[in-house]
Amino acid sequence: MAQQPEEQQTPKNKKEAPQKPERAEPRTRGEKAAQPEATAAKQRGARPERAGAKAQKPEAMPKSEKATGTETNVPGQPATSATPGAKQQAERSRKGMRERAAGAKTSATPAAAASAAPTVGAAGPQRGQANAAGTAKKPDPQQVQQIKSQHANFRAQPNPQQVPAVTFNQSYRIQGSEQWQGPQYEVFRSYHPEWHDQGWYRSHFGRVELIGGGYYYWNNGYWYPAWGYDPAAAYYAYDGPIYVGHRAEPPDRVIADVQAELQQMGYYQGEVDGLLGPLTRQALTAYQADQGLATTAAIDEPTLDSLGLS
Repeated sequence: MAQQPEEQQTPKNKKEAPQKPERAEPRTRGEKAAQPEATAAKQRGARPERAGAKAQKPEAMPKSEKATGTETNVPGQPATSATPGAKQQAERSRKGMRERAAGAKTSATPAAAASAAPTVGAAGPQRGQANAAGTAKKPDPQQVQQIKSQHANFRAQPNPQQVPAVTFNQSYRIQGSEQWQGPQYEVFRSYHPEWHDQGWYRSHFGRVELIGGGYYYWNNGYWYPAWGYDPAAAYYAYDGPIYVGHRAEPPDRVIADVQAELQQMGYYQGEVDGLLGPLTRQALTAYQADQGLATTAAIDEPTLDSLGLS
């Protein structure tokens, strides 16, 4: 039988012919062909495939995980979770941060409210006095007239047990008077006690009277203690000028009017005795502060005008 040419191939040979030496090895069911790292990352978006070995996670950790420290990531190795104790500690840390933030917000609220509110210290005492003057009690003109008529013949009596007497001190100056601005307070700024005999007072002042246990001289709207006029009658509850106006009303009568009026307004709780003692001076200070006046604790021209008694 004649031999067939070599170029003829059986169907079996035709089926095996397409095989080429350069063809890649066939893939197995549990194995995946390796791909370049850049191409694989682009195709699968840094997610591991369902079959085969899992791809490594990127080296960079999510921001939230870095802050809490719940996971660790070592380059070239799969990410590993922290221990349960570390998770609890991280959770407590986050909770503490939230509580501190909430506390800071709460504590800042009163401070902001306090800074918005007006303060007396920012504008000084004068502003505080002006604000108080807006709600201060005002004298009733009818009551003022009634008080003055009641004390038309008032005469003060010495009362050293209740109102101690002051003593002569040549170097005495009225405390705080250098801060009282205005011509109405000049007599307080310049006042200093003087000791003279009767002749001297009579030659210098036209009116010297015994009032409430001591002698006083009148000068240009004010009564002053006449120290030395009569050492046996030298009871003074206050050492300083007492303003009464140019009608030269006796000082004890004016003091009694002031006491009664301050009593009506709730400033004075003592007795109407016509003596300018500590309780009366405290009441004057409170009234002057509420009216925005200089707190002289004395009967001065602005205070008497404010009371409607000048």
